[in-house]
Amino acid sequence: MSCMVKICGINSEDAVLAAMSAGADALGYVFFPPSPRHISLNGAATLTERVPDSILKVGLFVDAGNEAIANAVKAGNLDIIQLHGSETPDRVKEVQDVFGLRAMKAISVSTAEDLDQAAAIYDGIADFLLFDAKPPKDSALPGGNAVSFDWTLLAGRDWKSNWMLAGGLDPENIAEAVEISNAPWVDVSSGVERTRGVKDARKINAFIRAAKGY
Repeated sequence: MSCMVKICGINSEDAVLAAMSAGADALGYVFFPPSPRHISLNGAATLTERVPDSILKVGLFVDAGNEAIANAVKAGNLDIIQLHGSETPDRVKEVQDVFGLRAMKAISVSTAEDLDQAAAIYDGIADFLLFDAKPPKDSALPGGNAVSFDWTLLAGRDWKSNWMLAGGLDPENIAEAVEISNAPWVDVSSGVERTRGVKDARKINAFIRAAKGY
């Protein structure tokens, strides 16, 4: 059991260094001001100087326009554009065409029907599907809410798109989550934080070791 790991919500030099030294395969920058993990364009540009090309840089956007995405792609030297809002399949294709980059579409999951709908609408169009838990009703954030969904819903499903498991993952439950879901990628943010929006190097290291089966 081993999978690729994306550490999302990277917004400090300490977080970048911790994720890279622990063996992260991808780093996520959140370009969404309401989030406690939001990073500025200057901040992303500064951090990206430290990141080798072998590590994927992913920019998270929520219903953003092309200009905002273009500025972030340049600043963060992005490899993947993560669409975490209500973007349609046509919008996913537009983003791929306009920027010539891979696009990831976040899917909010609470039931098998949510996965059926994703399969019918986005599978094979988005380069990656990111399966995250539906946010609590009172949450202003589409992700990073430290809630999980039933991983058995993913067991045995085949996808045309590459995919990631997210939502409520942490160093204690990640091995079980990967074993149940057979996820090729996992994505974590709040589960490796010391306080809201501040990453914890020890938790990042423990998470990646567990996810990769060390």
